Amino acid sequence: MAPPVFALLDGNNFYASCERVFDPQLVGRPVVVLSNNDGCAIARSEEAKALGIKMGAPWFKIRHLEAEADLIALSANFELYGDMSHRMMTMAETLGCGQEVYSIDECFLDMTGIPGATERARRKQAEIQRGIGIATCIGMGSSKTLAKLANHIAKSADRKPGSYPVQLGKVCNLAEMTDRQRDWLFKRTEVGEVWGVGPRIARQLQAGGVHTVLDLKRLDPATVKRSWSVVLERTVRELNGIACLELDDQPAPKQEIACTRSFGEKVTELVELRQAVTEFASRAAQKLRGQGSLAGAVLVFVRTSPFRPNDAQYARSITLPLRLPSSDTLRITDAALRGLQAIFRPGFNYAKAGVMLLDLQTKTAGQQELDLGDDARETEVRNGRLMAALDALNDRYGKGTLKLGSALVEGRDAGQRSRWVMKQERRTPRYTTRVGELVVLRG
Repeated sequence: MAPPVFALLDGNNFYASCERVFDPQLVGRPVVVLSNNDGCAIARSEEAKALGIKMGAPWFKIRHLEAEADLIALSANFELYGDMSHRMMTMAETLGCGQEVYSIDECFLDMTGIPGATERARRKQAEIQRGIGIATCIGMGSSKTLAKLANHIAKSADRKPGSYPVQLGKVCNLAEMTDRQRDWLFKRTEVGEVWGVGPRIARQLQAGGVHTVLDLKRLDPATVKRSWSVVLERTVRELNGIACLELDDQPAPKQEIACTRSFGEKVTELVELRQAVTEFASRAAQKLRGQGSLAGAVLVFVRTSPFRPNDAQYARSITLPLRLPSSDTLRITDAALRGLQAIFRPGFNYAKAGVMLLDLQTKTAGQQELDLGDDARETEVRNGRLMAALDALNDRYGKGTLKLGSALVEGRDAGQRSRWVMKQERRTPRYTTRVGELVVLRG
């Protein structure tokens, strides 16, 4: 039986790369993509990193670089990034014989028993570059941790000359190397670069004399388990080529579903918070139905901004159990609005609100109850058909085509932008998903 070989493929600086595909003028210039409400940098091009911009840097602290260093800042265009991710993952799928989409820009692939894996990976990397314009790096190893580490080496060899041998750029296959070659690379790599070793654990390891990946690999797994955790023990075993993590091509359903957002402006009125919470509850319920689950409880919260020290501070949450586990937008929203009514206090400048669905369970597990003289179970079944129709219409005609009445602010012009909707003043067109936003070429 052939030993396992995993590959990790990811898109380089994915959000910034998606923007550059449709605007070549961004190539070679420092680019950052901003979070909801254009608050902070959540993606950076290599040129932006060279300016010293850190992940999560607040926009107001780096805004001066627009004039001083030709920095381009764009609002997050998640619809575009999601569609480009789907295209990339579809092309990547044929690299191996199994795929686990790990994040919007990363996927693991099973390459066990595939001959010429390195050359095959180089062809796939070039195919994706030609097909959708996204540069990728691919790392391979006999465990998922080694594949992740190989991907780091491939990126560094490509971007930072002298960090690793140049031939490992873009594609690095640790599985085809000797133990001596792997150890040479591990000795040059800081322990903090290992998948699952966060900053806190890295500091603890360094304090104990474990500075490189090679140092961590050589630790006794049983000692690691006693001194740290079973998770780090598993990491040590994976660094030694023992695959402890399988490819998960059917990710488990989420145990909680949340929809939260910081507001673009201060919100003070209950009526506007009701609109926001209705929208959040509706989105969360749709996600819940999408994974075939039911929620047993609904949590709603509101809070002011801790970054406005002159404002009076207030934060509160409340959890309401549902009588029957449900994915019905009407029931979930009703619970969320009752919770909001209970925790709302006038006189505060609210900056964020959200809804979380808790106690999730599969919809095939039915909860029974005594006959209480009403038609709660029949209503749940009837509303299930209503929700299916709601989802079908919103899928066909666009998100938000149909929504609950409480999502509309009373006394407002329907065309007026709600104060709680996130700012996206710098968002580029959604080139691949909206006909009205297609690129137009003029002669």
